[in-house]
Amino acid sequence: MLAVREALDFLLSAARPVAAVEKIPTLEANGRVLASAVVSGMNVPGHDNTQMDGYAVRAADCASGNATLTVTQRIPAGHVGQPLLPGCAARIFTGALIPEGADAVVMQEQCEANDGLVTIRHAPKTGEWIRRTGEDISVGSVILAAGTRLRSQELGLVASIGMAELDVRRKLRVAVFFTGDELAMPGQPLAPGAIYNSNRFTLRALLENLGCEVRDFGIVPDSLDATRNVLRQASDGNDLIITSGGVSVGEEDHIKPAVEAEGKLNMWQIAVKPGKPLAFGEVGQAFFLGLPGNPVSSFITFLLFVRPFLLRLQGADVPAQARGMMLRADFNWPKADRRNEFLRARLNQQGGLDLFPNQGSAVLTSTVWGDGLVDNPPGNPIAPGDVVRFIPFSELMY
Repeated sequence: MLAVREALDFLLSAARPVAAVEKIPTLEANGRVLASAVVSGMNVPGHDNTQMDGYAVRAADCASGNATLTVTQRIPAGHVGQPLLPGCAARIFTGALIPEGADAVVMQEQCEANDGLVTIRHAPKTGEWIRRTGEDISVGSVILAAGTRLRSQELGLVASIGMAELDVRRKLRVAVFFTGDELAMPGQPLAPGAIYNSNRFTLRALLENLGCEVRDFGIVPDSLDATRNVLRQASDGNDLIITSGGVSVGEEDHIKPAVEAEGKLNMWQIAVKPGKPLAFGEVGQAFFLGLPGNPVSSFITFLLFVRPFLLRLQGADVPAQARGMMLRADFNWPKADRRNEFLRARLNQQGGLDLFPNQGSAVLTSTVWGDGLVDNPPGNPIAPGDVVRFIPFSELMY
């Protein structure tokens, strides 16, 4: 069995980012990956402007800390004032351009206005409360690199330089199907021994979170012929095939022989708990990832392995390993496992971590109760007070 990091490195080294590029409106680019760097064609701000409501002044006129000046103009945001003469002040509002001749802004709380005059009860420094031209972004600068995955922050930044369209990698096309005669869909009556197909809902939502086009082939019966047939269909026009269930070595587990018959299998088992049976290969022109059928195992192997692989296929420049933090364990985990364990836990009010009491691979409640995963190395018992690596779900979902 491969160690977790070895398996992840193997997956990422095999990933081929999609080459096709689309030009789309910036308003529709949330979650997409930049195909080329974004270079600013302008300064932001474009001109010196005020950070505060107050009075634009000449700092030298206010050196006494108690100067009375004549108010000669009023400058709201979006308007251009007249040159400011010595001994004068301009009433100015946040975002308005600094008039020629002014070199400081005094906020209104330090001023007293009366009948066309204003008393400045402060000695401002030159440049006080002024945003300088290009202070945020300078013309010609690269504001976002190729491979950036666009979030709300990046979209706002792009909009601030007036860019209405962006070149992005095309969306990944991901085929999914779920094996098991025992599977039923919510809304259907459950036959004896049947279970509802929760993995279909979990995996589709995870893929949609990552901006993929999902092509769902539904539930596939437990037979080699049926599995091979759907694999052939799923490989047509898709970048990746993801399955759930059937990756073990039982008589009713057909994924491994089906993939070997229709393509090739490059990796199978990983020293991870939950989620040891994870298959990786290729069918036709599509990559293949087979996840375990147990709901928690499927969920965690997606977060740890499928997500970074998908991001690499999208051309995203992201770290291979999710960011974690070192926190105090407020629980006891005395029995070490030979595999790398990922335990469902959550932050408590004391700044430590509590552990969900049932760490079974079918207990989906643990994934809702928890805030993230404790990354516990092989052979490592945990005692209260030990410091452990914790990966929040917020680092693994999007």
